[in-house]
Order: sequence, then structure tokens, then C-alpha cells
Amino acid sequence: MTAVPFEQVVAAHGATVWRVCRAVVGPVDADDAWSETFLSALQAYPALRPGSDVRAWLVTIAHRKAIDRHRVAARQPVPLEQLPEPAPVDAGPAGDPALWEAVRSLPDKQRSAVAYRYVADLPYAEIGRILGTSEAAARRSAADGVRNLRARHPQETRP
Repeated sequence: MTAVPFEQVVAAHGATVWRVCRAVVGPVDADDAWSETFLSALQAYPALRPGSDVRAWLVTIAHRKAIDRHRVAARQPVPLEQLPEPAPVDAGPAGDPALWEAVRSLPDKQRSAVAYRYVADLPYAEIGRILGTSEAAARRSAADGVRNLRARHPQETRP
């Protein structure tokens, strides 16, 4: 049996596939889903078994393209009329802006080591792996960072 030219398949089933796409993804995305359906179908058409139900096959592809469109739409940002107020930049978990300014002023490795150790509570071996150094170097960076923080941000009372 000779396969029907793909142009005839589009002519015979295009309207049905478009109605399915419109019903499933809505009028805005229906044209894109229809196009994606027939692009995929064109690639797979030569391998379609003789005697297959072409309309059902196309509707199945359209259904999968509709699911893909829904997944993409779910990952898109939602526009808001008014943006929420951002959190104050200087307020950290401890609420001491001067302390967080001192943390930001530390050298990169010290700042990272202090954050990983005292904010994330990671062991020094893991900090060393993250920073690409040894466990001892990670311990040294954290200690130097804490020493620099104490020098830049003296507390009135220390435990």
C-alpha cells in the first residue's frame, strides 16, 4: 500500500486537529499547538504503520503538544499589576544591618566559608569541597572570616 502524501493528510485532518487544539489549549495557543502537531507528525509520518488510524494518531500528537504547552505555561512568570515591596536589603535574619554589611565586606572565600558554616551549618569537609579547597583551608577561611567580623563589628557583650 502506498502512503498518502502528507499534504493530503493535513487537508483531510487539519480542521479536526485544530478544533482539538483550540478546545484543549484555548484560542491563543491553538495555532502554535496545531503547527507543532503537524511538524512532529511530518517527522514521524514515514514510520507510521500501514492501516493506522491517522486521525487518532494526529489527535494523540495534538494532545501531547497541548500537555507540553500547559507545562510551559505553568513555568512562565505571572505578571502583576503592582510589585510587592522588596525586603529591606540591610535586614538579615539577625536584623543587624551593620553586621550584614560587615559580612558582605569579607573576602569571597571567608564570606562563603562563614555563610556555609554558620548559616547553613555545613561541616568543614563539605565546605572545602564546595570552595575547592581542603577541609583545613575551609576551617581557616571560616576562622579568619569570624576574626575579621569581630574586628569590624565589635559586640558590646560577648558570651
